[in-house]
Amino acid sequence: MKITSVQSMLLAGIFFAMMNVSVKFIPHIPAIEIVWFRSVFSLIFTFVVLRNKAISVFGNNKASLIIRGIVGSISLILFFYTLQRIPLASAVTMQYLSPIFTTLLGIFILKEKVRPIQFLYFAMAFAGVLIIQGVDPRIDPLSAVMGIVSGLAAGVAYNMIRKLKTSEHPLVIVFYFPLVTLPVASIIMYFDWVMPQGWDWVMLLWIGFCTQSAQYFMTVAYQTGNLSRVSSLSYMGVLYALIFGFFLFGETFPLASYIGMALVLVGILLNLRVK
Repeated sequence: MKITSVQSMLLAGIFFAMMNVSVKFIPHIPAIEIVWFRSVFSLIFTFVVLRNKAISVFGNNKASLIIRGIVGSISLILFFYTLQRIPLASAVTMQYLSPIFTTLLGIFILKEKVRPIQFLYFAMAFAGVLIIQGVDPRIDPLSAVMGIVSGLAAGVAYNMIRKLKTSEHPLVIVFYFPLVTLPVASIIMYFDWVMPQGWDWVMLLWIGFCTQSAQYFMTVAYQTGNLSRVSSLSYMGVLYALIFGFFLFGETFPLASYIGMALVLVGILLNLRVK
């Protein structure tokens, strides 16, 4: 059964949410080490699937694939660091500025048309993000910068995915992510290594599975759907983070944060109605 771009993005959001929670459960493992294990899992799994499907693993447009891998790596590494430094919902909200960057960059990179009213809806969602961030004193300046840069890098990555729509299989795009990330993470990890113990291995494997699934469904969504509409769905991750953060980690927020969350969700729903 073929799923729509909206369904693909919703599935990606669920897997990303489970990944985020899992990263929070092993705070004693350095973020770069988690990225490294995640990359190993993704590289091996994707390579095996591509070989079984007789698809060239290195693709056609290698330059764009490498750029996608680089910006994706920057986004992922910075995001994992913010996940371990600040509350779950705050980290996710910072990184999920990416739909705004995705839409704005898409105007220049892909020449996509965006209706003027959509900017109002994105402004509404962005205002919600600012409210959430403004009332959370647990976010230090460095974490805020890392979160914003992570979102910007993700915006570039999503545009590259869309650009590769006609020339590359989704799994080839997914393959280049760990292909580029692994050597970078290996160098950094050399200076910050902690040996996993017991259940840490299970959590690392689970993180690999979740991120692999999330990357695949996200890639399909961006290749088959309208860039601004699909990217706005990623804001649902903020809602997932609030729910998981409350029930699993006891994270609470002031009333203003929930008002901000409502603005974000309304902005999403209104943007999805634009034809």
